[in-house]
Amino acid sequence: MILSQQIDRFLAELKRTNSSEHTLRNYAADLAQFHSYFTPTTDSTPAVEQFDNIALREWLGGLYQLDLSVVTIRRKIACIRSFFKFLMREKLLAVNPSRQLRTPKAPQHLPKVISEEQAGKLIDGVQADTLDRPFPKRDLAIFEILYGCGLRVSELCGMNLEDIDRSERWLRVRGKGKKERQVPYATKAAAALEAYLADRIAKPGETAVFTNTKGARIFDRSVREIVKFYSRMLAGDDSLHPHSLRHAYATHLLNDGADLRAIQELLGHARLTTTQRYTHVSLADIMAVYDKSHPKA
Repeated sequence: MILSQQIDRFLAELKRTNSSEHTLRNYAADLAQFHSYFTPTTDSTPAVEQFDNIALREWLGGLYQLDLSVVTIRRKIACIRSFFKFLMREKLLAVNPSRQLRTPKAPQHLPKVISEEQAGKLIDGVQADTLDRPFPKRDLAIFEILYGCGLRVSELCGMNLEDIDRSERWLRVRGKGKKERQVPYATKAAAALEAYLADRIAKPGETAVFTNTKGARIFDRSVREIVKFYSRMLAGDDSLHPHSLRHAYATHLLNDGADLRAIQELLGHARLTTTQRYTHVSLADIMAVYDKSHPKA
């Protein structure tokens, strides 16, 4: 059972089960690196039954030597575990050698969150259309949906025209693991979306809501570049990205009294603990105000 052949079978299975393009792309790259590590020469392709925990620990040590981030190493370990679970399901292995791989702890960083005033000024700047952009109405709609609905960039790019209920102002959103949820959108987002859809350029048969210069579905990289461009030009901050607007959406809802479980549903989090980190952001903001303002701080 040659490793490269089983990798191809595993990736084909992921595609068959509708894994996201993001997952397919990352897993293909991670498995290519894994294969390359164990294939130093063209005539030394290993068989999958040759792997044991010692070999995988050696590979893991090689990742640390590459000075990769903890997040990247965690993703690669998750990929390899999924691969060996697949081999176990296919009854190609009697023992799963990846079970005892130790996953490094991820650093606990609170997400950087822009204030409501900063978010408002940024979106107002996009609406002012002073930067001579080719599709300003599309760009405004992107900002309004990202901040007004808290979508992931992949969810925004994956939206189809049929997913918009324009009369009731609801979006059908396909999240991680192909899970669907309903998300409302407000007046400003509705106005921006209607203005964009009236001028939307799309090639025949294209169902994507947001399209690129060729009239095809826009890629997540393009959306990141759009957000970074406007934030750099309007706010002097090129560190902003689409997920920053999702963080802002959740934090501002929480600050205004929204229920944590409601925010969980709106964001599409599988676990409440994921949503709870926004309470830590709010507490951090409170402490910052306390430290700055209280005479005994």
